[in-house]
Amino acid sequence: MSEPAVIDCTEITVRYGPVTVLDKVSFVVPERRTLCIVGPNGGGKSTLLKVLLGLVRPQSGTVRVLGREPRQARMRVGYMPQYVQIDPLFPIDVEGIVRMGRLKGRGLGFYTREDRMATRQALEEVGLWEQRREAYINLSGGMKQRVLIARALVNNPELLLLDEPTAMVDAHIEARLLEKLKELHNRMTILLVSHDATFVSGLVDEVLCVNRTAEIHPVERVRDKSVTRLYGEPVQHVVHGHTHHHGEGEEQPDA
Repeated sequence: MSEPAVIDCTEITVRYGPVTVLDKVSFVVPERRTLCIVGPNGGGKSTLLKVLLGLVRPQSGTVRVLGREPRQARMRVGYMPQYVQIDPLFPIDVEGIVRMGRLKGRGLGFYTREDRMATRQALEEVGLWEQRREAYINLSGGMKQRVLIARALVNNPELLLLDEPTAMVDAHIEARLLEKLKELHNRMTILLVSHDATFVSGLVDEVLCVNRTAEIHPVERVRDKSVTRLYGEPVQHVVHGHTHHHGEGEEQPDA
């Protein structure tokens, strides 16, 4: 019996006006797998995340997340964006940022005792409960990333989507984040966008290569020719034992 699919995309096509961003993309992700999404700038990585979150509807094809339409599955999906824009004059603390994740799908209103308990659990999981009263805007880049991960975890999701989780962290924080993601790997499916080959090498099961189309490769099968074809030019690569991992330069805003 095959494993149930957490994500099932079949022939999805997304266009912005005359530009085709994703072209007949098909892939399946089973339970408790960790995938890294790689691809060139403008190749469609961010659009794919928006499709999975139900924020972008494909012009054709079908998408199922946890067996449902993406919009219907949102409460079971945790999402960590690369950046969160906060007005520096808006006095919101760490606890407030995380607790906002409990509002998904129900709009503004009073928080319940369950919301407060879930917020505490999420902050304790990333080691930030003691910092809950600190202003979010004053935190270091690494602490902000941990707060955003806590917000993604506050609803105890079955699927976790991370957009460049190491974009603003140093090596020490990156190592702690890697250990946390390894723990989460045991209870949920994780998709992360990352250009940090060293970071993902010890974490992911497979690589999802996205450049208008998409292909899933086991990590050990991602070779120079396939990645060069994906990016359209040679890229740097890191070798760990017998496994090859590739990355490009800094990420620019993606399609």
